Amino acid sequence: MMLNHLGKQTLVFPSRPSVLSYASVVGPKEGEGPLGNFFDEIVPDDLMGQDSFEKAELKMLEDACDRTLSKAKKLACDVDVYLGGDLLNQIVSSAYAARGLGIPYLGVYGACSSMAQAMLLGAVLVDGGYADTALCSAVSHFSTAERQYRFPLELGSQRPPSSQWTVTGAGAVLLGCEKGLPVGITHATIGSVWDMGQKDINNMGAAMAPAAHETLKAHLLDTGRDVTDYDLIVSGDLGKVGSSILRELCEREGLYLGARYIDCGCEIFGDDQGVFSGGSGAGCSAVTLCGWLFSRLLSGDLRRILFMPTGALMSVTTSQQGESIPGIAHAVTLEVIP
Repeated sequence: MMLNHLGKQTLVFPSRPSVLSYASVVGPKEGEGPLGNFFDEIVPDDLMGQDSFEKAELKMLEDACDRTLSKAKKLACDVDVYLGGDLLNQIVSSAYAARGLGIPYLGVYGACSSMAQAMLLGAVLVDGGYADTALCSAVSHFSTAERQYRFPLELGSQRPPSSQWTVTGAGAVLLGCEKGLPVGITHATIGSVWDMGQKDINNMGAAMAPAAHETLKAHLLDTGRDVTDYDLIVSGDLGKVGSSILRELCEREGLYLGARYIDCGCEIFGDDQGVFSGGSGAGCSAVTLCGWLFSRLLSGDLRRILFMPTGALMSVTTSQQGESIPGIAHAVTLEVIP
């Protein structure tokens, strides 16, 4: 019998696992954007003194995890489980970070939805009494993602208006059963995979928007809530194209998001930064949450948000074989806990 389950897809966490600490580390372009003041660290260059962008991505993730543990006044040996995800083949950035941390590790892959997936599973472990503490993270890097999924940077390929800019950044959150910061996870909705036949790797927003629409509908149906029950509903990286599609899909069914809806990919960069449709990548939602959004929750500006990153579950192989792009979205409810 499922005790802590609402409807078909939503979990409820009676103990409301606490956010003990969080941290974000971003690249220079992200630091120049409108959210620059909210990040813990802005690195001076994308290589971070390393000899490859992949090693720089790992260093960024390690720094975010170390900062998160330091803020909570904990050592790695104090943490029961580490859940991490990224975009590189076999999620190697997270695996190599786990190697250094020495914490029991569960690698997660939800593409750009990985941060929500890690937090969802971390909350399950803490609320279920299987862990006292869970470190959750996600990371991406513009240069590693471009040469894995698209074209070598040296090629200087022209980008269409629908394309998005992969965020160079890492975010980490430490969840726990003890009382921490006055923010906790109360619900989570597990997404299902949706594929509407989109094949353009330069239009990920269109591929992922239907999944965000279905997860949002499922969450509201399962919980009996309405859009107005949230101060913000936050998608992860739909960008300008995908977020407009999400609004249209919702409005067709009489669901009007209005000013209560934002997208991290539309918020993290300014219009003058040449990112076309906006930001993307596993790090996009992770650093926006672990910077601007948590700051707003802690200041009292927000009291309840639905954090709903999306992911495109494709690979270089499937793209080369002419496959369409499946999308997924997971949602986590974060609330101010008195």
